Amino acid sequence: MTDEEIFRKLAEFETKDITVCLATIVKTAGSTPREADAKMIVCADGTTYGSVGGGCGENQVRSAAFRCLLSTKKPELIEVDLTDDLRTKGGDVCGGRMWIFIEPL
Repeated sequence: MTDEEIFRKLAEFETKDITVCLATIVKTAGSTPREADAKMIVCADGTTYGSVGGGCGENQVRSAAFRCLLSTKKPELIEVDLTDDLRTKGGDVCGGRMWIFIEPL
């Protein structure tokens, strides 16, 4: 999804008074599946819009978003480490790190 599509979707959720989390990559280091500023919306029912890279990294983002939506209600900065040994993750790693800001909206 483009940023314009993401923001349109956020406006739609706002008019329906539905709280979602917006995850935005704020920094990357090394090889990562997406660049800084990539965005993903996470809904309480698990639905997502956009992408911050897929695989185990996106699972970490979903978990943090659920924590934010269902418990803390506070923004959080998480680090997604994609540098694990390729043999232990079955090829699910890229070799870099991403810092992702997760905020409830």
